[in-house]
Amino acid sequence: METPKAVSKHKHIVLTSHPGKSGQKPIPINWGESDPIKRGPIIGTVRNANHRNVIGTHSGSYAVYRALAIASGALQANHRADLTNTSPVVHIGPHPSWSDANKIVCLDPFGALVGGSYTTLYEQGHDIFPTIAITKAHINMPELQDSIIKGRLQVDGKILKNNGSLVVTKVAIDPVWYLPGIAQRLKINESDLRRILFQQTGGMFPELVTRPDLHVFLPPIGGTTVYLIGEVEAITNPSKLLAVRVHDECNGSDVFGSDICTCRPYLVHGIEVCIQTAQEGGAGVIVYFRKEGRALGEVTKFLVYNARKRQEGGDSAEAYFTRTECVAGLQDMRFQELMPDVLHWLGITRIDRLVSMSDLKYNAIISSGIEVIERIAIPDDWIPEDARVEIAAKQAAGYYTPGEVPDAVTLAEIKGRGLGD
Repeated sequence: METPKAVSKHKHIVLTSHPGKSGQKPIPINWGESDPIKRGPIIGTVRNANHRNVIGTHSGSYAVYRALAIASGALQANHRADLTNTSPVVHIGPHPSWSDANKIVCLDPFGALVGGSYTTLYEQGHDIFPTIAITKAHINMPELQDSIIKGRLQVDGKILKNNGSLVVTKVAIDPVWYLPGIAQRLKINESDLRRILFQQTGGMFPELVTRPDLHVFLPPIGGTTVYLIGEVEAITNPSKLLAVRVHDECNGSDVFGSDICTCRPYLVHGIEVCIQTAQEGGAGVIVYFRKEGRALGEVTKFLVYNARKRQEGGDSAEAYFTRTECVAGLQDMRFQELMPDVLHWLGITRIDRLVSMSDLKYNAIISSGIEVIERIAIPDDWIPEDARVEIAAKQAAGYYTPGEVPDAVTLAEIKGRGLGD
């Protein structure tokens, strides 16, 4: 019989989320300060409760996997990351938006600068972990090779290699929520926001209601990845063109090529436009949010697929949003009001080519003070046949289109295939 692995044991568990009795106060966070030292580090450690100055813990949803690793004995609970040689490979910021508490509320603008900004505190034993990492990579997608063959893209040897590989700077961002700013962005009271977050996570984070002195929350959700194409300096150069594609995760299409939506084709089209813009001397930015199924989740999304395909009359553009509302209660749970923060973190004030048809994304971007010069729709011949239901419904609902907006008659005529087809 296999002997169970040794698990890190603790003498007791303190069942309270109120401040400790040690008298030691955590380092305060002064959101919006331009100096990272005056702003204060984000400390979500579980190794020393007296050092914690946020609600939640690092790594978002991956914190649960960390717990499993500790429970199984594979990871020591007191492990502290060795951050040697992990610093960003390219320099981003600081930009004026970093010190504007209204511009950035859902990420830590100093999240990649932990090693340089908080070295002394780290050496003193504070468990400070980066919430942003910046590296370089080559990505290779078969569609890009096809675009080279068809002449839409040109190999330059620097941005686009002979084998079709694309040279990018990659940025990974974990969510860091400044609760007063989130509440203001959503036009609600912070106390109401805290209470509802506490209730709807099943009481997972008591500090939301017991620690009003802690204003920063590390939510257990997926983060954001940014792919920068071309010279990073060109992103904020007003004399250079900038192309941007803001893309929300769709595992079925992005990874597996499901043809019920336009997600992967539109992502590839956005990458193409970014490459072309970078080769013109500008830069391209692909922002990839972990918001699967309009932030409804894949289970809900698949339930909606079934409901759409099985309804009387079949899958139709006129009932596209209705079936989502029946299952999820609303059409979209992404709330794009928070989306522009990553663009402000990059220092973006103008987008020359926004590769998006979404009215929600466009309105959120321009409302945040970023100018958009041109909007670019997905080419008609890139739309999978079964995805025409989605595109027509979105165009009729207000999504950007350079062509005619489908009327009621047209919507009723556009049908998707059945589940068995």
